[in-house]
Amino acid sequence: MSEPILMRVAIGLTAIVLLWGAPVHAANEIEVEAAKHLIELIKIGRVIVSEQMATINDSSKSYKGFTGDYMAGHAMERFRKSTNLDLRDPDDVPYADLYLSLIKTEKDVVDEAQPIINRPGIGFKGFTPSVFARRVSERFYLEFGVRMRLTAIDYRNTNTKPDDFEAEVLRMFGDSRRPKGQPYVRNFVTMEGRPVLRVMDPEYAGPTCLTCHGGPKGELNVTGTRKEGWKEGDLAGAISIVMPLKAVQTEVSKARGQATLSKERTR
Repeated sequence: MSEPILMRVAIGLTAIVLLWGAPVHAANEIEVEAAKHLIELIKIGRVIVSEQMATINDSSKSYKGFTGDYMAGHAMERFRKSTNLDLRDPDDVPYADLYLSLIKTEKDVVDEAQPIINRPGIGFKGFTPSVFARRVSERFYLEFGVRMRLTAIDYRNTNTKPDDFEAEVLRMFGDSRRPKGQPYVRNFVTMEGRPVLRVMDPEYAGPTCLTCHGGPKGELNVTGTRKEGWKEGDLAGAISIVMPLKAVQTEVSKARGQATLSKERTR
């Protein structure tokens, strides 16, 4: 990630404080798209970590080359290819500051894991796609109030246990009559008395997932937990996002204005 973009994100981190006091309203199209794009970035990050698992767990090497900069660069490029949104030119991208802030969070999580990633003499490091996503989501929620998490009917961690809404949607995703891969959006939702947009995107088992979650069912995997016996293409769960409404757009606009002003002052 280039220095100007990092500077912009750093300013945005202090300025984007999601205000919960906005009046209840239906999410407009751009807010729904923003939620879907945040989900896409989490999915991209997980895929990148998944691709690096063999390298991360190679006990014969020390420095692996899988750094935060590697994560940020590949995440931006894959996001551009999947959405046609180029975050290298953020002025043309609605919610660019929010997306860049999520990429920076992913970068920071990978950077902080460098000591374990690069430790020689140890095979399985415990830095898995799900661990990565959980750390990113927890930090992003603390900084921006946007909740993102992985959830499933057959959850392993109590922190990923679906709430009533998520369980309902997961059952819907598991219905063979529903088109595969279609996200679910619900407006006019309140949580703790606050207006939010809820979006869930189904996750399906890919080849790299089967190492820990495939067959034979019940066999212990490298993490010490029992495999679920998934087959490629099976519903693995979903990424769930809860995003405060209206204030997001307002506060991102403020952050952009402050970033622009800061650039003008440093010229």
